[in-house]
Amino acid sequence: MYKFEVYKDKKGEFRFRFKASNGEVMFLSEGYKAKASAMSAIESIKKNAPGASTVDETAAATA
Repeated sequence: MYKFEVYKDKKGEFRFRFKASNGEVMFLSEGYKAKASAMSAIESIKKNAPGASTVDETAAATA
C-alpha cells in the first residue's frame, strides 16, 4: 500500500515522504515549519497530481 509518512527532521521541520507498497521511498518533501503546512501539501498532491505530465529535461533540444 502506498502511503505518506509525516516526520520531523533534525532541524525540527516537518517533512513527508511517499512510500511504495514495497516500502521504498519514492520522493521526499521540502521542510515545513508547521505540521499543518506539510499536511496541506500532501492533500494538494492527492488532489492535483492525477493528471500530471512528465517533462524530460535531459532530452536534447531540437532546432
